[in-house]
Amino acid sequence: HEDHRRELDHFGVYRLQPDGTLTLVVSDMSRPNGLAFSPDEKILYVAQSDPDAALWMAFDVQADGTLGKGRVFKDVTDQVGQGPGLPDGMKVDVHGNLFATGPGGIHVFTPQGELLGKIVTGEKTANVTFGGQDGSDLYITADMYICRVKTQTKGAGR
Repeated sequence: HEDHRRELDHFGVYRLQPDGTLTLVVSDMSRPNGLAFSPDEKILYVAQSDPDAALWMAFDVQADGTLGKGRVFKDVTDQVGQGPGLPDGMKVDVHGNLFATGPGGIHVFTPQGELLGKIVTGEKTANVTFGGQDGSDLYITADMYICRVKTQTKGAGR
């Protein structure tokens, strides 16, 4: 991506340590975007918003905060254009299921990468979060809409 306003020569994911140290932890993804941790914070999921390689990566988080080698969690490049949107924002529920925005809406995956289902929005869907009184409301931003879906689960980290 050639943009004169760009300050860095690459896209990356950074870790900001409590002492203020900034460290590049992922430098080999073409368009890293949304981030989410598993409930135990031992896996970092990273969405890649690249129409030529639309996918989610999973990285093991080491004890010192560094990341292990990344692995493709789920690749949906073949779905690009079948519905609006690309991998972007995501959240994890208390069971470790990943609610990830992508082509067509929200893709819901088990921690093993099995697709449980989709919430089809019909719009470019950028972000998702859990909230509400008990954490079971799923809030979705889809183009010009803000949607709320009542779920039978709750967001992790509550």
